[in-house]
Amino acid sequence: MIGNEEKIRTKAKEQHLEISGAQIIDPATSEKSIAYANLLYELRKHKGMTKEQAIELVKNPVYYGMLMVKDGKADGLVSGAIHSTSDTLRPALQILKTAPDTKLVSAFFVMVVPDCNYGENGIFIFADSGLNENPDAESLSEIAISSSKSFSQLVKKEPKVAMLSYSTYGSAKSELTQKVIEATKLVKEKDSTILVDGELQLDAAIIPEVATMKAPESPLKGKANVLVFPDLNTGNISYKLVQRLAKAEAYGPLCQGISKPVNDLSRGCSSKDIAGVIAITAVQAQ
Repeated sequence: MIGNEEKIRTKAKEQHLEISGAQIIDPATSEKSIAYANLLYELRKHKGMTKEQAIELVKNPVYYGMLMVKDGKADGLVSGAIHSTSDTLRPALQILKTAPDTKLVSAFFVMVVPDCNYGENGIFIFADSGLNENPDAESLSEIAISSSKSFSQLVKKEPKVAMLSYSTYGSAKSELTQKVIEATKLVKEKDSTILVDGELQLDAAIIPEVATMKAPESPLKGKANVLVFPDLNTGNISYKLVQRLAKAEAYGPLCQGISKPVNDLSRGCSSKDIAGVIAITAVQAQ
């Protein structure tokens, strides 16, 4: 845990929480702060950062935490319960940067829907539901590829990727549907091992009976477990709808494409949500 140790211990005492087993690091008093300020300065001086700015930024728990990950003293970082997404991702991209095989950093949610036979027994990945506002076809294809890898890593099952739209197989035609069609084509060209199909309406993607009527030739056969949304509006609204109306567990927004595990939290998260994201981060770190 990174922050003011006195405040953390006082808060824990007020809430009757046992945290004696936790290591608390206070950037204001840490013996590593100067070394981390120098590290940050070296990483960002080409962007105009001064040593004085680096010293000040290291006092921020998120920056300090990212530098711990960079230094190999931590395996991953979870933030966001009291920080915006930009406050979490900005230092991640400045310090850790993108993974070598990734062109785009994106965000996804692991959705666990109770009493649900769809997806992987109610488990889905929703992407991008937290970061990229209006990805073009190229970016959408990268989101799909990263999400496929994330599903394999976290769920240990075959990802079945649906590129979602308001149209199925040309039932409507517009720039919006064409983007999804092009993105689907790019995914297949970049990685032929991914089971992907689009453009598909949601019901044709996850309900076998509907898929039989609307998309009988779809290789997904209505059993998609990775849902790639055409923009952030649809992705974010959809995850919140499923979370609230279906009483689903929503873990995220989780990040993919950063060189080390860094995950964000919604500021409306519960303690259970935080614990779940920490567990996911630990799996990613392995």
